[in-house]
Amino acid sequence: MSCAAPKAPAGEEKKTSWPEVVGKSIEEAKEIILKDMPDADIDVLPAGSAATLDFRTNRVRIIVDTVSTTPSIG
Repeated sequence: MSCAAPKAPAGEEKKTSWPEVVGKSIEEAKEIILKDMPDADIDVLPAGSAATLDFRTNRVRIIVDTVSTTPSIG
C-alpha cells in the first residue's frame, strides 16, 4: 500500500490539508474541502477520539474540540 499523496492534473499540486477552515463551522469546512476534493470521504471526529491508523488518500478528518452552545439539562 502506498502512502503517496493523491495525484493531481499536470501542473497542479493536489491539496493535502486545509488550514483555512480552522475556526469555521463543520458545514463550511466540508463545503471548502469538497470544492477542492469532490471525492473526499470526510470524517468528523471529537478531539481525542480513537481513529484508525490506515492511510486512505480519499479520507479527510475534521477534528473538533469546541462547545458551540451552552450545555443544558433536558
